[in-house]
Formats: sequence, C-alpha cells, structure tokens
Amino acid sequence: MAEEPDKSDKTEDPTQRRLDKALEQGDVVKSQEVGTWFVIGAATLALSVFSGGASSGLSATMSGLLANSWQISTDGYALVRFARETGFEVLAAISLPFLLLALAALAGNVIQHRFVWSTESLKPKFSKISPLAGAKRMFSKQALANFVKGILKLALVGTVLSMLLWPERHRLEAMVSTDPAAILPLVRSLTLELLTTVVAILAVIAGADYLFQYRQWYERQKMSLREVKDEYKETEGDPKIKARIRQLRVGRARKRMMAAVPQATVVITNPTHFAIALKYERGMNAPICLAKGADRIAFKIREIATEKGVPVVENPPLARTLFATVEIDQEIPPEHYKAVAEVVSYVMRLKKAWQ
Repeated sequence: MAEEPDKSDKTEDPTQRRLDKALEQGDVVKSQEVGTWFVIGAATLALSVFSGGASSGLSATMSGLLANSWQISTDGYALVRFARETGFEVLAAISLPFLLLALAALAGNVIQHRFVWSTESLKPKFSKISPLAGAKRMFSKQALANFVKGILKLALVGTVLSMLLWPERHRLEAMVSTDPAAILPLVRSLTLELLTTVVAILAVIAGADYLFQYRQWYERQKMSLREVKDEYKETEGDPKIKARIRQLRVGRARKRMMAAVPQATVVITNPTHFAIALKYERGMNAPICLAKGADRIAFKIREIATEKGVPVVENPPLARTLFATVEIDQEIPPEHYKAVAEVVSYVMRLKKAWQ
C-alpha cells in the first residue's frame, strides 16, 4: 500500500486548475448542516402554508371513508379502484409539501457548489475497505469536529426547546383531557414555534459549519512548491525550453536582419553604441528600417555595411532617436523625415560624385 503523502510541505495556495480538477473529481465543499437547515426550513414553511389545506383534504377523505365504509366494495377490481382513488386523493393533499421538501434537499447541495457530475466516488478504492484507513477516518480531526459539533448542537437545541416548552407544561398536561379537534390548532402553533426556533439556531450552526468545511476543503487542495512548478510546466511549458525557443527565435531574427544590411541605402551610427540601417528608393513613402542594434550588434552591422560598400554616416543624436522610436521593417516616424532626408541626400551626392 502506498504511503500517505506528506502534508507538511503543502504550503502553497491551490491554483485555479487544481480547484477545477478537484471539482471534476467530485471533491467539493459540502456541509451536512446546510442541507439539514434547508430541509427543516422547508418543513416549517410547508407546515405554515400547506398544513391547513393538506389537513382539510385528508380529513375530508378520511371522514368520507368512515361515514360510507359500509358502502365500500372489496370485491376484485372495485377494491383496486378504491385503493387507487384514495391514493390519488392522499397524494394530491401532500404532494406540494413533499415537492417543497425535495426541492429544499436539492437546493441545500446545489447552493454550496456549482453542479458537478463525477463518477470518481463510485470507483473502487482500497482505502474504502481498509481497516487502517477506516480507523484513521474515525479518529481524524474531521471526525472529532463532527462529534463535538453534534454534541454542541444537541445541547444548544435541547436547551432552547426546553426553555420554550417549560412555560407550556400545564397546557401540555391538559391536552390529555382536551377534545381532539381542539388539540390540532394548539399542536400546530406550538410545532411552528419550535420549528422556527430550531431553524434560527441551525442557521447559525450551518453558517459556521460551512465556513469550517470550506477551510478544511481548501487546506486539502493546498499544493507543495514542487506541485506548483510541475503544474506550471504542464500548462505553460518548461521555462528552460521556452527560454531556448526564445533564444532560437531571436537568433533567426538576427540572422535575417544581418542578411538585409547589404540592401540598405545608409547606416547611421552613434558611432560606437548604435547603428541603424535604412533603405530608401524612389517611390517609397519614407525610408524603412532594415536593421538596428546596440554595442556588439551595432559593430556587426557597421562591419557588414563596410564589407558590402554601404555608406556609414555618423550622426549620434539621430542614431539614438531612431533606435528608440523605429522598429525593424517599419517606416521612420514623420518627425524624423527632415533629418533622415538630409542624410539620404548626402549619400546620394556621394554616390554621384563617385560615378
């Protein structure tokens, strides 16, 4: 059996990918107290809203059965029809309260997390039948918290209900000799009062338990530094490989740039720190930057230009400005037209003089 992973090194907050993966596997925040609160709240609402109609419907059905019992046929199909009709009447009387309870039970789970469909919990796992794993779950921090929570909840609810019922003890004793028809309204009002109090208490308990369960779930999702790095490599790629790819791309771009230098009309230099290779031909809107570089790359541009007979003009202010404002394969900005035009005209005059 594999060893349990060490949780002491899980110090990093979980990434969104880790949280999404936990959701896909069915590992979600779930508080039983929230579900209980929804069901009891729905029961209280159903009792206060539907109890009158449901009791009236059931009372009418039962009264009719008792009053006409001697007329009920119990032979063959007549008995089946009688059972079906009676069942439909009972269902009609209690369907809305039960539907409300079912929706409340569903809402108690849905409200805690977005809908998820996962078969992960159905997969067979050795830990589910392992006595050692079962013992660890029984004596875990979660089990201890659930035990203490249950004791406190029983004590708190029992104390509050006792305080509510104690002043009514004489009325409860008198109910033994009270007409049954008069008992029902009293029982209904007392039950509603007790349920309303329980709902109020459980609201506080459910809120506190949800925060506790969320904290426990979040702690389970925490990652070690190695897990964070591995996930980053999976999603973003290995930084070393990315750096190598970036280096290769820069190298290829630099080779293409250097290969374009012989086509330049002029190279403007700093003279040692910057070099800008410009190309201009008749019909072009403006000169285009074929290559640019600083320091070692600038030296290489000047060297190639000298070898290929491309004029090199020293103009430090213009070289610095063009290096900062123009990109490769882009036209120079309009504000530099005049300065560049003077350089290009100078180069053209030199070429004519040499011809």
